[in-house]
Amino acid sequence: MKLLVDTALSRRVASGLTEAGHDAIQTGDRDSLKAPDEAIVEIALAEERTIISPDTDFGTILALQGASKPSFELLRPAPDRPEEQLAVLVANLPPLEAALEAGAVAVIEPGRAPVSTN
Repeated sequence: MKLLVDTALSRRVASGLTEAGHDAIQTGDRDSLKAPDEAIVEIALAEERTIISPDTDFGTILALQGASKPSFELLRPAPDRPEEQLAVLVANLPPLEAALEAGAVAVIEPGRAPVSTN
């Protein structure tokens, strides 16, 4: 799965997702470290990546645009430590993969089953 990890999460999350077999980058890898959220959505759309962030703004942008892509995975609340963030994502990505590939917003809350909407 192609993932774009927002800078609100540690760079170690992106590298850990890559080690877990995903094509993951952080927004800073595309010279978009301080880019507005709308620009990050455009990068994800152009590169067919799912955005991963604890920031609800991405869901709002997609809703206002009436867009089904790029997909967005909301990690809420995000655990404090990068290792915990990574563990939650790695454990919850597999059941969401098909929905995210098709175009969805998914919410992951540590300790709860993930939820997605298309």
